[in-house]
Amino acid sequence: MAWDFTTEPEFQAKLDWVTSFVEDKVYKVDALWPHDNYKPTGDLTEEQRGVIAPLKDEVRRQGLWACHLGPELGGQGYGQLKLAMLNEILGKSIWGPRIFGTQAPDTGNAEILAHFGTDEQKARYLEPLLSGDIVSCFSMTEPQGGADPGVFETTATRDGDEWVISGQKFYSSNARYASFFIVMAVTEPAAPVTKRMTMFLVPAETPGITILRNHAHWSEPEDAGTEAHIEYDHVRVPYDAMLGTEGNAFGVAQVRLGGGRVHHAMRTVGNAQRCLDMMAERALSRTTKGSLLSDKQAVQNMIADSYIEIAQFRLLVLHTAWQIDRYQDYNRVRKDIAAIKVLTSRVMESVAKRAIQVHGALGTTYDLPLTRMFASGVLLALADGPTEVHLTTVAKQVLRGYKAADGMWPSEYIPAIRAAAEAELLGHDQI
Repeated sequence: MAWDFTTEPEFQAKLDWVTSFVEDKVYKVDALWPHDNYKPTGDLTEEQRGVIAPLKDEVRRQGLWACHLGPELGGQGYGQLKLAMLNEILGKSIWGPRIFGTQAPDTGNAEILAHFGTDEQKARYLEPLLSGDIVSCFSMTEPQGGADPGVFETTATRDGDEWVISGQKFYSSNARYASFFIVMAVTEPAAPVTKRMTMFLVPAETPGITILRNHAHWSEPEDAGTEAHIEYDHVRVPYDAMLGTEGNAFGVAQVRLGGGRVHHAMRTVGNAQRCLDMMAERALSRTTKGSLLSDKQAVQNMIADSYIEIAQFRLLVLHTAWQIDRYQDYNRVRKDIAAIKVLTSRVMESVAKRAIQVHGALGTTYDLPLTRMFASGVLLALADGPTEVHLTTVAKQVLRGYKAADGMWPSEYIPAIRAAAEAELLGHDQI
């Protein structure tokens, strides 16, 4: 029987180094430039590059750069379990994922390029993307229907040896800085939803692309928004701009979404743990009504509830990551992937809200990171599909393991069970 919660000493040493590095070095970068982590290297100031580049070099020397990618692409090829434990630490920091080469959406887009890109596309975009010199954009959701692919209207029409893309996309992350977009467009309108769309790689300089507005998230300065509303007006790309086969956008997207949800979930574990750390410190430091906050039962309940929620969430995420590594089949783990997606926002919101409450008025200000953390929980209830969609997925997957009761009464109906027991064990006739 294999049932072991230990981490191999060599990898634990790596995790310990990452923890020290993030807390000693990367947190300082967070404090200086909290809104610049999505900018490509060329858009950073000389002062910023002078700080960021040596940190990236240090990560590379430790063999921890872009660990989600295989050795042929400069990574370690870590499985989901190791990546989960690494991301738990990186999730505590704004700049951590960028400095370790695992910034979303670039991680998922890099995996799509690695799996489906042409040699020319890889040479032009993948290498600089992996090095952090450029950033990318995943352009899927639309203003009229959000993440519901059944109502997508952006089309790609074949015209000779080109595709012509027309339509609008909404909340296309990083578009204002991106060197290329990965666009999901309808190519077979009459086909079933899962076969209706195709993925395309579109260079940012292609004529016909207009960013109508960059939306800022809650807690971001309005002029720093990175979620774009884009108009694609007869944007022409060559035939080989297609990523994967025609009509297989869902298959291509799966490459980035399944593992990505584990990464997001485990980063949230780290972020929530940081909230709990702050809450505990505050409770032991602040006195009111004659005693420490830590002596108040209401505050003790907040701390206990937060610990329990984080511990439960962490174990489910790690078990999900383990299953992915074990079975190499995202569809088999679909129920738990959806479950951790639901918990990602719930746990983050609840723990951050308690931490704000314990800190009082100070917790609501920009002098602490708690409002940003709470906002991330709210946003995660919508990113990669709303919570309600994932709840439906969980329910459907759970129900597949059950069947209707035989006859009128539930299978646990005690009178029927008792009568059957009397007949089998006591020889009584069943009525």
